[in-house]
Amino acid sequence: MTAPAQPPATPDLLYSRDEEDLRAAVRALLADRADAPTVIAATESDTPYEQRLWSSLATGIGAAGLLVPEKLGGQGASHREAAVVLEELGRSVAPAPYLTSSVVATETLLALGGEDGPAAALLGELASGARTAVLAVPFATPPAGAAAALTSRDGTVRGVADAAVADVLLVPTTEGLYAVEAADPGVAVRPLVPLDLTRPLAAVTLTGAAGTLLADVDASAAAVRRGLLAGAGLLASEQLGLAEWCLTETVRYTRERHQFNRPVGSFQSLKHRMAQLWLEVVSARAAARNAADALATRSPDAPLAVAVAQAYCSGVAVHAAEECVQLHGGIGMTWEHPAHLYLKRAKADSIAYGTAGRHRQAVAESAELPAP
Repeated sequence: MTAPAQPPATPDLLYSRDEEDLRAAVRALLADRADAPTVIAATESDTPYEQRLWSSLATGIGAAGLLVPEKLGGQGASHREAAVVLEELGRSVAPAPYLTSSVVATETLLALGGEDGPAAALLGELASGARTAVLAVPFATPPAGAAAALTSRDGTVRGVADAAVADVLLVPTTEGLYAVEAADPGVAVRPLVPLDLTRPLAAVTLTGAAGTLLADVDASAAAVRRGLLAGAGLLASEQLGLAEWCLTETVRYTRERHQFNRPVGSFQSLKHRMAQLWLEVVSARAAARNAADALATRSPDAPLAVAVAQAYCSGVAVHAAEECVQLHGGIGMTWEHPAHLYLKRAKADSIAYGTAGRHRQAVAESAELPAP
């Protein structure tokens, strides 16, 4: 007689007290060091990342090591806490290599396992905030494209997010996964002009660069897939934070802006638009939290939860940013107002780690239905 099947665990979509405390600390830091004028100034400079901000976030708060076990020098937290950090980074569109280094690169290294060796040593350095690393694949690579992302140690990879500021490149090749120092003479990083100026892209050219082999080709493909899956899943939390800021600021502005001796937000057509946006943001929060919880609990449904979150949240973020720009009227079109930063980040995020269409296809395939 077979045992009855256990019902699936109910995902926890609520925030714990510890998560809210973490949110408060990150929000206070970003309000102090990554307000709109500071972020706009950073996009006009040659140094997109402000080192004091990153040091405070990574080391002072300890956000860089949230996913790293305590025995390796990290905080021993989970994807739920990392998602909270990304929500706040999305709310401020702060330029920081958190998603690429503290999530994707870190998760890729964690997938290799082991408590010693070069991968474990590098994890300790990333957790401390002393160094940053990026996975040397195009920013648009979806989790299902991990095998196709394998390259060689002699060639060029375009569109690598945050490569210009990374200390270490994790290069997945047909021979295995290598850790390559960005300062190696065989590495050339050429900055590209991105749509989103708060997250720089670069073309990475390798010509005989020395590197440390971290894993063979089979383990490399699995690790890269896990890293990209975590990146796509937690990117939904960044998109959620972005959409929440756009909605909050748009509601505030339409309450204060008057036409015909009335707040413009009192006009019924605008009420309907903001009510619709609120419904979308609430749904995006559920999808993003479900993805973070599935990743944190290592649920077998994590790939589906991530695909659902990305299929929905990317569109919500773009819609919220578009409404923010439009409903702010003329001021929303100016460089001095931060609305354009949110629209550019939302647009860039909408193709990061796979487009919404690719993720909808993944959902359809998991349900064995024809793709829309």
